[in-house]
Amino acid sequence: MGNSLLRVRRKIPLVPENLLKKRKAYQALKATQAKQALLEKRKQKKGTQLKFRRLESFVHESHRVSRDVARLKRLVSKPGCYVLKDAHRLAFVVRMEKINGVSNQVTKTIEELRLKKIYSGVFVKITPASLKKLRIIEPYVAWGYPNLKSVRELILKRGQARINNKKVSLTDNTLIEEHLGQFGIICLEDVIHEICSVGEHFSQVSRFLCPFPLSVACHAAKNRVGFLKEMGKPGYRGESINQIIRQLN
Repeated sequence: MGNSLLRVRRKIPLVPENLLKKRKAYQALKATQAKQALLEKRKQKKGTQLKFRRLESFVHESHRVSRDVARLKRLVSKPGCYVLKDAHRLAFVVRMEKINGVSNQVTKTIEELRLKKIYSGVFVKITPASLKKLRIIEPYVAWGYPNLKSVRELILKRGQARINNKKVSLTDNTLIEEHLGQFGIICLEDVIHEICSVGEHFSQVSRFLCPFPLSVACHAAKNRVGFLKEMGKPGYRGESINQIIRQLN
């Protein structure tokens, strides 16, 4: 009897082709709408975060300006702040911090010392006027007194001059003689001696030299806080500026 039983096949109802096309188009439309809604939600969230960051940046910058103004007022009233306390005549200044949102006086002083880029350094002759500038920008730079070894290594390794709007490495003494020969400076050793001794033509030689672009460790961009802990805080560093020069040269 089992062999005689006929298996009944279930009939699947046929759907018209035009209805299938409509369903497919409807599903595609819903998927597109859901995607657009998700993108709009992300855009609104990103806009809110951007507004918050701008507000946070504005608050931080305004705080920096007010802090600079208060600090500069204290410097004016503080006796002996701009008085030379030791016999050192040469300083090396390294810019350590960004200057976004600082006071105009700080920005102007940074530009006067040609420290436009972070981790760039210049030699400065210590005078009451230059000491005042260093006090103004002290929270954003590290400065101290370099020795002969540091001066020699900086000039030999990173010494550059701007000639015809191009930076040229100081590898040819004829180039030095051409631009500084009128001051009796004809070679790299003369340049090093003039800087170390803070000679009569120090300002001409220091202006001839471009700010020194110092080398920064790769991890500084990822972990700036740790790098600053390793390097130390900005400000007056005395003889220990030579250690910073060793690390960044």
